[in-house]
Amino acid sequence: MATLPDKQKLIRNFSRCHNWEEKYLYVIELGAMLPPLSDTERQPENLISGCQSQVWISMTLTLTEQGTIHFAGDSDATIVKGLVAVVFILYQGLTPQQIIDLDVRPYFADLALSQHLTPSRSQGLEAMIRAIRNKASLLV
Repeated sequence: MATLPDKQKLIRNFSRCHNWEEKYLYVIELGAMLPPLSDTERQPENLISGCQSQVWISMTLTLTEQGTIHFAGDSDATIVKGLVAVVFILYQGLTPQQIIDLDVRPYFADLALSQHLTPSRSQGLEAMIRAIRNKASLLV
């Protein structure tokens, strides 16, 4: 399984997509790169409420000096799973405080994803971001 690209490569790859269909396919491809979620991570406390699809997001604090967050996640919908991957890319390598401080919403506008998401997917994306920031606040 391939590893997720970093933030700069994500932006570069999106800029190479010529239309929404190519972006949609790239989002699906990113979701396919997420490692499988273990049964211990697929628990009710990791289920994100506010999403129409089922979405699980697990966050663990690494035991490194920097104390960054490790993400794991999954969804029962392929496009939503891809959005989970995009969110993880935007937050990867950050500490809990940096996650709280970073508003990733402008990235979705810059990637031209915001205007192509259905209202229910936009609400689900917002629920994911809110849940990640809330979980991060518990790890500060």
